[in-house]
Amino acid sequence: MKKTATRLADGRELIYYDARDDAARETVDLRPLSPVSTASEIRHDPLLGDPVVIASHRQTRTHLPPADACPLCPSREGRRTEIPAADYDVVVFENRFPSLVGDSGRCEVVCFTSDHDASFAGLTEERAALVLEAWTDRTAELSQLPTVEQVFCFENRGEEIGVTLAHPHGQIYGYPFTTPRTELMLRSLAGHRARTGGRNLFDDVVENERADGRRVVLEGEHWTAFVPHAAHWPYEVHLYPRRRVPDLLALDDGARGEFPRVYLELLRRFDRIFGEGEPPTPYISAWHQAPFGGWEGRGVERGDFALHLELFTVRRTSGKLKFLAGSESGMNVFINDVPPETAAERLREVASQ
Repeated sequence: MKKTATRLADGRELIYYDARDDAARETVDLRPLSPVSTASEIRHDPLLGDPVVIASHRQTRTHLPPADACPLCPSREGRRTEIPAADYDVVVFENRFPSLVGDSGRCEVVCFTSDHDASFAGLTEERAALVLEAWTDRTAELSQLPTVEQVFCFENRGEEIGVTLAHPHGQIYGYPFTTPRTELMLRSLAGHRARTGGRNLFDDVVENERADGRRVVLEGEHWTAFVPHAAHWPYEVHLYPRRRVPDLLALDDGARGEFPRVYLELLRRFDRIFGEGEPPTPYISAWHQAPFGGWEGRGVERGDFALHLELFTVRRTSGKLKFLAGSESGMNVFINDVPPETAAERLREVASQ
């Protein structure tokens, strides 16, 4: 992998990740951009203790432009975009409309391919491996920022999810705090350790799912994918490396080498869940990594956390979505219409031949 860092016309950082070591990246951003103006603020809910990001400047962000006006496609004569080059493999750059900025953290965009009409599921294993390298490199870089405590790599796919740009891309958030969802995991982790005389909750969950077998979707030499026993979403898969590690940086060569094949297979199965003729399945794919700070007094150590990826869709059946209504949005009690065992069986049925 070759990494080339540059700056856009307004001073934001952009990084090319190329599979070829001899790739030349000397293109300059010629757009007459004004400096990025943001108004991000983190407030805390006194009842729940949750942080809430107020980012009013995002109201003006680009929303579902036509393909010939996509800001994530390569630049061409007469049409300058966020990526100055005429082609690229993988690109990461600072978001022009960030939710988190400065003392409030950092937001980046990850473009998986220059092909506007592609999807992650359609990438080659080599390209998926390059994306993994980019996620890992950005995790390493962002974790060194004094304002970042947790790094979150994720992809939103589909208008049903709320995607505002159709080009295949994801995002990376560097939070200045440990997120509420991770806080819940850490409390459960510490409680399980205390109750079981030191056993690890993540290890026990994976071992129990493998032993049960009914919800296991896919197993490799280094990865296990399963629908969790208490899945929140109609089709939800958790992907764990066999060897527990706290973050992407700690993955060994075996896990890195096998990941592209396993992950691409999961994404392709998701697109086949609802049968032929259905539009691509909307999904969220999210890496859960251990925070890089704030471990004092938790009752667990950073190495107790288990890196894993959670992949889920809001589509519950053909033409119908799972909406977060009263119970989910009002009380955070999920009601799932699809039994996890049924979801796992379907995801096994649509395996690649």
